[in-house]
Amino acid sequence: MGNLREFNFLSVLVRLVLAMLCGAVIGYGRTKKKRTAGFRTFMITAIGAALTVLLSMYEYEMLKGAWSSVVDEVGMKFDGSRFGAQVISGVGFLAAGSIVAVEHKQVEGLTTATGLFCSVCMGLACGAGFYECVFAALIMIIIALDVLEPLEVLYKRRRRNITFYVEFDHMESLQNIIGILKERDSSIHNIDVERMHRSGEKYPAAVFSVRLSKEHPSHSEILSTIAERPYVYSIQELIS
Repeated sequence: MGNLREFNFLSVLVRLVLAMLCGAVIGYGRTKKKRTAGFRTFMITAIGAALTVLLSMYEYEMLKGAWSSVVDEVGMKFDGSRFGAQVISGVGFLAAGSIVAVEHKQVEGLTTATGLFCSVCMGLACGAGFYECVFAALIMIIIALDVLEPLEVLYKRRRRNITFYVEFDHMESLQNIIGILKERDSSIHNIDVERMHRSGEKYPAAVFSVRLSKEHPSHSEILSTIAERPYVYSIQELIS
């Protein structure tokens, strides 16, 4: 392990390969979920971040060695941390591109954006040879992205707050849906009414933000009750 912390061809190769593998492991999980950034994106960003640190280390070694006479003559100063700082600030543009607004005022891509940020930081750690940090961070990131996702979904479905999208035949039916919610002592925080166009027809839809009562906390129960009504075309829970 000691030789791998030195700056030589073997250590450079190991760090680049390690960054590539770590990025690939994270990106593979995102690809399976059909996210904006996937396998190759995470892999390349991790390699690029590691390459940035290696470039700063190479420049530092050259300034002490082959370029030392020039440094003594012009008094050049070097700060290798600036390379990593620029990478971290620059990845914000890439991460922001993966955040998109979708229909019904929902936002997607936040987890992908943070994953890209972590992938870049892990690449920096690979380039610096901070192997212990790399392996610990990789395990934690995989746990956060994949292992804990079902628990997060389960928690959101058990919350008393629910947001759902429903399509129905006429605006008069909106009052019927509101009546169903009030019968179950639910508090309606907000209703956004939309107009849908499908197969040449126009019909209303709405996004409900509701807090369920303690007596009727089940998301599936309230959704199925509304879905059974003949004037309802479709209903979908929105999980952000």
